Amino acid sequence: MNVPKYHEFFNPLLAAMHQLGGSASLVELDEEAVRQMQLPSEVTDVLHGDTGKTEVQYRLAWARTYLKKYGLITNSSRGVWALTAAGQTTRTVQSRKVQGAVRVQRQQAPTDTTSNEEVLDDSVSIDEQPKWEDHLRETVLALTPGGFERLCQRILRESGFIQVEVTGRSGDGGIDGHGIVRLAGLLSFPIIFQAKKYRGSVGAPEIRNFRGAMVGRADKGLFITTGNFTPAASAEATRDGAPPIDLIDGSALVTKLKELKLGVSTRMVEVTEVDEDWFNSL
Repeated sequence: MNVPKYHEFFNPLLAAMHQLGGSASLVELDEEAVRQMQLPSEVTDVLHGDTGKTEVQYRLAWARTYLKKYGLITNSSRGVWALTAAGQTTRTVQSRKVQGAVRVQRQQAPTDTTSNEEVLDDSVSIDEQPKWEDHLRETVLALTPGGFERLCQRILRESGFIQVEVTGRSGDGGIDGHGIVRLAGLLSFPIIFQAKKYRGSVGAPEIRNFRGAMVGRADKGLFITTGNFTPAASAEATRDGAPPIDLIDGSALVTKLKELKLGVSTRMVEVTEVDEDWFNSL
């Protein structure tokens, strides 16, 4: 089975938006669209070059871009997608009609120099993306395996975990450490984590292997990676009847490092403006 063309995702994306109540995070939307199409892992795990994204994620981004330009969906600065008024009354579209409308828009805007990669971004243009995120990700990727495990240990401790230990023993099913989560100082439960320093996408097989290693040790797992997770991996992590596994991808990882101020500092820039109206009122 080949990876569907981007325009073949138009209607599954619309169906997913309606199924999810008219709004969804990017991850929720992609996962539901894949579920709507019943795509096997052999398709969803195909990588798009060396970008760290899968081919399905790349083509879903194109499909979202077209539906947005067509006026059926929109997205906020927080990455939440939602149906527009027109989208709320639209269940299906004709692919050729959408493609034709977007083509006309481009022809009517000859001065638009936006590149394909900028169009595919889900919130801001490439030029507007914070450069620190790429810098921080590359810095983390340059760590030794042991250094990355210790970084994850520090993140968990700073996040409220106690008794966090890194094991990292070979042949341990991918388990890199364990800790205890405390809730409101009253409840606590053990958790096992895996830290994977990786540029690509983590697939469903890695999630299944990790869950298998959890059996008899903990009922909750945490998988941390510098890469991302395929839709099949995300679905496997929350599969009914199986111990749940929380996922932290590269984007969430660098955001958490900034939030906890671990190796990241933020400087406030003072902006001074002259109020000419005030002077004119003298």
